[in-house]
Amino acid sequence: MNNLLKLSKRVIPVFVLLAASLVSSSTLAVKADAVQFSDVPSNHWAKSGIDTAVTKGYVVGYPGGLFMPNANVSRAEFIKMIVTATGQPVEETTGKWYESYVLAAEQAKLYVTSDFANSELEWNRKITRQEMARIAARAAGLETTENDKWMYLAAKAGLISGLGAGKLGEKENTTRAQSVATVERVLTVKGGGMLPTDKYAIGSAELAWHKTNIFTVMPEYFGYYGQMWTLYDSVEDQWDEDKLTLTSKDNKYVATLHELIAIDLEDPNDPNLKQIAPLNTLRWGYGEYGNAGHPVANYKKAFLLYWKSTVKNDAPDRYFSGGYAKVEILGVGKPNPKQIEGVLTMSAPVYHKESFDAPYSIIPKVAKEQLGDSIEVRISTPNSGYFFSYNDILDVLPFSEH
Repeated sequence: MNNLLKLSKRVIPVFVLLAASLVSSSTLAVKADAVQFSDVPSNHWAKSGIDTAVTKGYVVGYPGGLFMPNANVSRAEFIKMIVTATGQPVEETTGKWYESYVLAAEQAKLYVTSDFANSELEWNRKITRQEMARIAARAAGLETTENDKWMYLAAKAGLISGLGAGKLGEKENTTRAQSVATVERVLTVKGGGMLPTDKYAIGSAELAWHKTNIFTVMPEYFGYYGQMWTLYDSVEDQWDEDKLTLTSKDNKYVATLHELIAIDLEDPNDPNLKQIAPLNTLRWGYGEYGNAGHPVANYKKAFLLYWKSTVKNDAPDRYFSGGYAKVEILGVGKPNPKQIEGVLTMSAPVYHKESFDAPYSIIPKVAKEQLGDSIEVRISTPNSGYFFSYNDILDVLPFSEH
């Protein structure tokens, strides 16, 4: 009776799991009567996942027929949920209620102490979407040594979706509904299933990971193999962040690329369109004498590249930079053989009023036979004389070479 009184006084944590006998079950073949929660209407985006989670038994609701889908979740609560749902063996401990689940998570390598300190203060903090993504990715069998890559891996596997318009909300707290949805996706992947993905979320996660989204937006141009390709897990891993800063031979020009953003001009919902000037104000041209340029808005079968950079130029008479780095993707398209006016066949600068007044370029969508022997992403000095130098941030063979 005393134990029951103690239990009744304890406020049920955000996730209340079934008895310890269920924790060690790898299948969680637990059936329960369907529960109708008054705060989870039939059209709620996570209703199916919530119903499934309750049926499996690794989460239940609150008294009064409530689930509280928008309530935040602590790190400890999410660990308890993922450990139980994935059937990790849990040994009872005499410490805090969550310690046995933390120990199980450590043994399963879902949590490592470098994530955050193993302390009561840290485990009681609300879990962020970024932290949830890291745990979920590990639970699904994904691996990386780069802490800023977890969100990308989770998004690419379909474990994490965006919050709309490519927003990741990495630092935002996780809700009960989001947690249930994520755990169900982990179980789907572990069961050999495939998940739908959010390409905008993947692109944003790629940008947060290594300062570009070209692999998500322009995958048809990048093959797996490249220089010393056996050192890499994927083509994305060949992007060399150490080459993002270029120093000229005379040390008078230093340019750093902070972000390289690809925009699909055929996609009116591309979230990065909001970062650039209106398309009807932009023109492209190869710099021919007397060429007034061609409206970008009239050429949608292409990608627009936009980059953010900083430049230190101590020799402006030698390096005309326009205040931004010179960045190019080489090896896509071929020169216009007949010099037909207004036909885009290879990368061209994009400008507002005059050549080189904006950090934009346009690249046509071309067939495989129009790709070069290699595709290079290059940052270079803005001259071609003795002091010219460059860094190849990426150098890979296109798919047509496989």
